[in-house]
Amino acid sequence: MTTSERPFAVVTGASSGIGYELARQFATNGFDVLVAAEDADIERAGDALRRDGTIQVKAVQVDLATPEGVERLWSAIDRPVDAIAINAGRGAGGAFVSDTTLDDELNIVDLNVRSTVHLAKRVVPDMVDRGAGRVLFTSSIASAMPGSFQAVYNASKSFVQSFAEALRNELKDTGVTVTSLMPGPTDTEFFDRAEMQDTKVGSGRKDDPAKVAEQGFKALMKGDDHVVAGSFMNKVQAVAAKVAPDTAKAEMHRKMAEPGSGE
Repeated sequence: MTTSERPFAVVTGASSGIGYELARQFATNGFDVLVAAEDADIERAGDALRRDGTIQVKAVQVDLATPEGVERLWSAIDRPVDAIAINAGRGAGGAFVSDTTLDDELNIVDLNVRSTVHLAKRVVPDMVDRGAGRVLFTSSIASAMPGSFQAVYNASKSFVQSFAEALRNELKDTGVTVTSLMPGPTDTEFFDRAEMQDTKVGSGRKDDPAKVAEQGFKALMKGDDHVVAGSFMNKVQAVAAKVAPDTAKAEMHRKMAEPGSGE
């Protein structure tokens, strides 16, 4: 990959869903890409991105929920990074006390929070040294509300959102931009993996991941601080979340995410 003169992007969580569509946005806009995910489907995703033969694609199967996995990904990056989409994340639905395991909740923290910080700490300083770069963090509109029956996931996205905003401010005079992508419910494997199929949010209408990724890519390229992606209702919900008390937001989230609420 080091011989290409095209810009280079890294996308995590890119085997499917928003991550794959983000990688496709980079690829169709002239970037070489490195895509990473923990599952074997990342090779299939890489093959799909290579089909037109005009870009270089490197696929890395790696578990970013471990420090060793992040370091393996960092070692696989063999050229300066022009843009990175730190997108890998997961959730787990259900009551914190009785429905989820400690291992599940800590894995969410490791992937959504710790690996985000770890990877940014590796990539962003090099961007600052060069005086150029673009960073996209996949946050969520869930970051703006307490997540009853998704407590650790929402808290992790609150961390990502705060981290992105703080980092953007720190880097405002460096030539490096930071953008947070804030989707609502999106038609990906997220709700199946989180075992939330029987919830109102899991069984309800969802946004097209391709559209979400397109909006995220455009915001990144413009250097916007954030974009609430997907439907108009997501934007309404994001605005309402700024003024509603946390108690009301937690109750609203309960009605969407409580097991059985979609029946």
